[in-house]
Amino acid sequence: MNQQAPRPQAPAPIPAASTPAEARKLAEYLLEAMNTLLGVIERETELVRAGKVREAMMLETHKSELSRRYVGAVAHLKASQKYLTQNAPELLTSLHRHHDTFRAMLQVNLTVLATAHAVSEGIVRGVNTEIQRRNIPNTYTAAGQRAQPGRVNLTPLAVSRSL
Repeated sequence: MNQQAPRPQAPAPIPAASTPAEARKLAEYLLEAMNTLLGVIERETELVRAGKVREAMMLETHKSELSRRYVGAVAHLKASQKYLTQNAPELLTSLHRHHDTFRAMLQVNLTVLATAHAVSEGIVRGVNTEIQRRNIPNTYTAAGQRAQPGRVNLTPLAVSRSL
């Protein structure tokens, strides 16, 4: 008998802000979500720059939870965009400015993570090249040219991705 996993329910529609108090509350919630997430991201950036990747990885679950909160707040903001544009444009402008700063800090974090990834990949490739060089026989063809190794001579490198 085949049992199918229950389908996840569609998320409930997010109610739009319809009063100045709701708009202010939404803005405060979004700012708090961005600031908290930004704090974790800045900490992760510091740790990766310092070479403490294990410690940075421990922030992943907290960062994911905060990211979900942030995405929910942005969805609520999108649902309230019309009201905010008409009744609280200065609040919307302030949120846009804060979000631009937030985006710039995210870009710094992504750059640091990409650099760490590139460096670690370079190290693994270097180790692999050295292992292959040592495993390949040093032979020459009848014409005196260095012989190209066959697939039989190449040894795969296995790397555990867990720290």
